[in-house]
Amino acid sequence: MPDPRLAKDTIAAIATPPGEGGVGIIRISGPEAKAIARALFRPAASSFTDFRPHHLHYGTIADAHGNTLDDGLAAFMPGPHSYTGEDVIEFNCHGGRAVLQGVLEEILSRGARMAERGEFTYRAFMNGRMDLTQAEAVAEMIHAPTRAAMHMAQVKLSGVLGRTIADLRARLEQVRAQLCLAVDFPEEEMECLTPEELKAACNEVMTTIATLLSAVNRARAWREGALVVLAGRVNAGKSSLMNALLGKNRAIVTDQPGTTRDYLEESLNLDGLTVRIADTAGLRSTDDAIEAAGLEMGRELMEQADLILFVVDNSAPLSPETETALHAISPDKTLIALNKVDLAPADPAPADLLAQAGFETVRISARFGTELDALCARIRARILEGEGQPDPDEIAPNARQARTLKAAHDELELLVLDARQGIPYDLLGVRLETACDLLSSITGEIASADILNAIFDTFCIGK
Repeated sequence: MPDPRLAKDTIAAIATPPGEGGVGIIRISGPEAKAIARALFRPAASSFTDFRPHHLHYGTIADAHGNTLDDGLAAFMPGPHSYTGEDVIEFNCHGGRAVLQGVLEEILSRGARMAERGEFTYRAFMNGRMDLTQAEAVAEMIHAPTRAAMHMAQVKLSGVLGRTIADLRARLEQVRAQLCLAVDFPEEEMECLTPEELKAACNEVMTTIATLLSAVNRARAWREGALVVLAGRVNAGKSSLMNALLGKNRAIVTDQPGTTRDYLEESLNLDGLTVRIADTAGLRSTDDAIEAAGLEMGRELMEQADLILFVVDNSAPLSPETETALHAISPDKTLIALNKVDLAPADPAPADLLAQAGFETVRISARFGTELDALCARIRARILEGEGQPDPDEIAPNARQARTLKAAHDELELLVLDARQGIPYDLLGVRLETACDLLSSITGEIASADILNAIFDTFCIGK
């Protein structure tokens, strides 16, 4: 079946989220957008003769029988200087579901079709209004969980990543031209690229690519959120701590060991950093198959975690299960929440033993909320200290862009290695062409239908 996004017809969709709200927007884009709007819109001003570009016109929206569907505002953005590069009409209606659906159905009955996911932005890309990095930045803006993630998306939306990639490709294309010259005219007395100059040019591009890739891990926690896994022996206070951090009773808290048999996950905002907290089954020996499966799941989560928040009961000696678990994890990835400090400490004190093993501890009482702010501050700091907080204007590629940049970097590394071994220039040119094509796929100059579909299918309908 052909992709409907390749058509040049007129599309329409509700551009605001589902549900009830004060205002809802319906967007129309394509060659018939203005004609459809004229057929529906009844201007309130007697002086109205036609839609003025980039002005809001007040009036009513009526169906084919003259029945009023809603009153609101209409805006006209003529192509090619609109979001999609086509004529665009937007109706600002009341935000009720029935109102928006009624207006949309009338628009569709006039010849428009329902837009596919991301089709407005797809058309913007196809019409040269933005490159593929900017199109992806639109989706990243919509899904940004924090202000930092939003700002990183805005940086890419400005086109800086696309321009950087285009510059890298232009530098490689210049090297390609010199290689082709050397291959096509080997006997001519003209200036050609020396192997040393070839390697230097490739190394410069690889350095820039490496800089871009270094920002990926720094940005990941801000863009995707960090995983913090609560671990510890049964009844150490993991579930109580989770409830205290969230400010609500999310986890069941009892004196009965083994209450948490699966794992619970909730999100917490730590001064702009989104943290996903997973409360796992308490550590102990068990013959219960379900509880054993929960313990294994907890171990798998600890391997994936950005930080393990290991809860230790300060009023009880370290259990064999706790000692075994702590031996299996790295202090660099672990923060100890020394819980129940409102009670008398055990002898020997767990804090002393943990310090000797190299673990950082924060003394808390989940029951009374003691030092929870200090614990949150240390969780945030420990997550960020490994990779560091990205500079506000740093270019942070997304996962697809990073994979492609890495592939281009690897190709250039192999090219330099081949050049050292004296491989002929025509064969080196193949690697150079591959690297150029990879860079072009980042900006969309060369992009398969599968890549485009995978990107734009992640968008919401209406954007």
